[in-house]
Amino acid sequence: MSATHLLLIDDDARLAEMLGDYLRQAGLDVTVAASLAEGRSQLARARWDALILDLMLPDGNGLDLTRELRAEPRTRGLPLLMLTARGEPMDRVVGLELGADDYLPKPFEPRELLARLKALLRRAAPGEPASELLRFGRLEIDLGARQARVAGRPCELTSYQFDLLLVLARAAGRVLSRDQIMDALRGHALEAFDRSIDVHVSRIRAAIEDDPKAPRRILTVRGAGYLFARKQDEA
Repeated sequence: MSATHLLLIDDDARLAEMLGDYLRQAGLDVTVAASLAEGRSQLARARWDALILDLMLPDGNGLDLTRELRAEPRTRGLPLLMLTARGEPMDRVVGLELGADDYLPKPFEPRELLARLKALLRRAAPGEPASELLRFGRLEIDLGARQARVAGRPCELTSYQFDLLLVLARAAGRVLSRDQIMDALRGHALEAFDRSIDVHVSRIRAAIEDDPKAPRRILTVRGAGYLFARKQDEA
């Protein structure tokens, strides 16, 4: 089995050394970059299985790199875990809106980072039957290609967002609470006050609901959760 190649972009040398050693002991192949420029160079010269990205870097903001990665087809699906300072809640929201899969505020426990990272890698790994295709009118969810399409047009979704869409679609017609969604996403742990699912659902809606006059596909049920709506001809 080939090693998992992880890129860590963080200018805190002490943290990067400690975290790199910890992740290597867990069997991961870790490369550290101390700046956006070095990170961009590493991303261009090799393929990576996941990226851990600090937002505050000496030569810029990690949000800019997140935006670049999600605009590039080669890196659009790269699992991306953001590191943020505890006092930057808006940066976390913006990062998720730009396409980050998860975030972790500093300071953090290395064990929690490893658990979150493994969850991202599991979701990104191929494992669904290549022939399975879910259809809901103009929307297709292709499990083999891990791609959602509207009228044949690919939707720009991160790996996490694709899995979230799949959880909702497989339960079409039923309301799922946030806890049920998190359980279906393999126990992806988040802080109790975290609202990242709401941010990801908003991104999914923007990607799959291209007709503002049409009824929404994903409905918010106040106080209960989310509902993936079937239309009458899809029942």
